[in-house]
Amino acid sequence: MRVAENLNRALHGLLRDDPSVYVLGEDILDPYGGAFKITKGLSERFPDRVLATPLSEGAIAGAAAGLALAGDKAVVEIMFGDFAALAFDQIVNFAAKSVTMYGRRVPMPLIVRCPSGGHRGYGPTHSQTLQKHFLGVPGLSLFEVTPFHDNRAVLDRMLALGEPCLLFEDKVLYTRPMYGEGDVDELFAWRLVDDVAVVELAGGGDPDYTLIVPGGLVHRAVPAMRALLLEHDLAGALLVPSRLHPFDPAGTPGLVPLLARTGLVCVAEDGTAGGTWGEHVAAGLHARLWGTLRRPVALVSSAASVIPTAVHLEREVLVQDTTIRSAVLEGLHG
Repeated sequence: MRVAENLNRALHGLLRDDPSVYVLGEDILDPYGGAFKITKGLSERFPDRVLATPLSEGAIAGAAAGLALAGDKAVVEIMFGDFAALAFDQIVNFAAKSVTMYGRRVPMPLIVRCPSGGHRGYGPTHSQTLQKHFLGVPGLSLFEVTPFHDNRAVLDRMLALGEPCLLFEDKVLYTRPMYGEGDVDELFAWRLVDDVAVVELAGGGDPDYTLIVPGGLVHRAVPAMRALLLEHDLAGALLVPSRLHPFDPAGTPGLVPLLARTGLVCVAEDGTAGGTWGEHVAAGLHARLWGTLRRPVALVSSAASVIPTAVHLEREVLVQDTTIRSAVLEGLHG
């Protein structure tokens, strides 16, 4: 099963099991089923609760937040995650603040889905990863789809928080298989530790380095680990959280022993540097593991550039498996 199919199945199950759930977005009705077919079949089964909207991200997010405030649950599809910027006011100044600004905690079960990232040739305004612009907002949680976390469980977890959540979905990840098939081969094994996916060398052992990446970078991080092992005899561990923010790997009990044994921690992400998720994670690791870290935390980000449409130029801007591999080697031997 591919990630897109898993996410589609999760939405079908959510609407089937909970009559208070609504799905809103542009062009999500059948036969189109959304730009990436994630809502395929939903409007035929649940015509009263799958609602096509005008082309206004602010209006979509505002209407969905109103549904959540009134006691229902809402899932919004932003056609391209870049356009979440157009809904910024409704998400940050209305939905997130409504959780706490009425004198008591008010449930706001709202999910805003954001297809993100490049490597598809969609150009500067359809290829960004905008996680950093929503970090640190009280009452707002950030998640990212991964190939290791079942999306029904992720959707249930977000709604149970009772606060608005952004779900970033790397567009290339849609075509990738679930549960590590095709990425995690016989060299590696994976498991969930405190809801964080951990990919390690099969057979165990202390890692020379640890990578921390969001779900969209898994299919680039694992090849980097494979090359580092086969070409440089360096064993690594990969941590892939479902919930990006808040996320404190050094404060997650099941991850502390692994982090304490590693020689280097490298955090990689697809967005541009400056006030990012990766920098936030690195700062937390530095503060908590100062006594055990043997080297500074390494950071990998995309180039400070708009994302070109031409695929060969896009590769020069966005993070590649070779970028991650070089950062680890420099961190260990530089």
